[in-house]
Amino acid sequence: CRGAAESRSLAQLNLNLGIVSNINRVKQLAEALKTNRSVQSLFLHGSPLTDAGLALLNPALSIHPSLVALDLGDCMLGDEGINLICGLLPPDGAKSGLKELTLSANPGVTSKGWGRLAIAVAHSSQLRVLNLDYNPLGDQVAGMLAVAVASSRTLEVLDLEGTGLTNQSAQTLLDMVENYPTALRTLILAENNISPELQQQISDLLSEGEEEEETEAREVTAREKNPWICQNNSSSQMVLMTSGLGDSLLAETEM
Repeated sequence: CRGAAESRSLAQLNLNLGIVSNINRVKQLAEALKTNRSVQSLFLHGSPLTDAGLALLNPALSIHPSLVALDLGDCMLGDEGINLICGLLPPDGAKSGLKELTLSANPGVTSKGWGRLAIAVAHSSQLRVLNLDYNPLGDQVAGMLAVAVASSRTLEVLDLEGTGLTNQSAQTLLDMVENYPTALRTLILAENNISPELQQQISDLLSEGEEEEETEAREVTAREKNPWICQNNSSSQMVLMTSGLGDSLLAETEM
């Protein structure tokens, strides 16, 4: 923790599998994060933090200038912990916040806590990846998450593996993907009581959306590289040559 506090280049801090095992270590980590300015990814998966431990970490997490990825899977969290995490997902345009959040295997969170998270996700302008696998969510929570995904402009990956979903949830998610514009590109539904047919329909729709987005990005890149081309001349032809670098830069800028 002293090393992390003093480091100016540490980008990823992996303390998975119970390293932060007691309240004293939580306090040491909190002190380190108050000083550190470089950590972008913090992994605490499998640490018995509980809500009380997260409450000690939260002040440092909420003001950290670089943190964009946080793994709190299997950390024995409950609804109070979720309320704290929602503060790391600021409303649209308020301030920078998390882009990747993992909350796998926290069965102590109730439907009320997940509902609170769904509201925060719906209004977050930053979050791209949300991992909720192996939580007993059920169809009711899945419905709330579908509304959140439809409202979010940035969420691209949602992991709902092993969360107690049925075809009812899958149909809701299918309707959301089919009828509403969404940034979602990957939806993981493995190990749920969902028919393969419904899973395939959802996957096909998400793939179609990704292909359309890639085509649109290529067209934008073409226009940027060839601003002198007359767009109104239907008989004109273009031959584009690219190294691929432009596409990557465009994608990064849009993200």
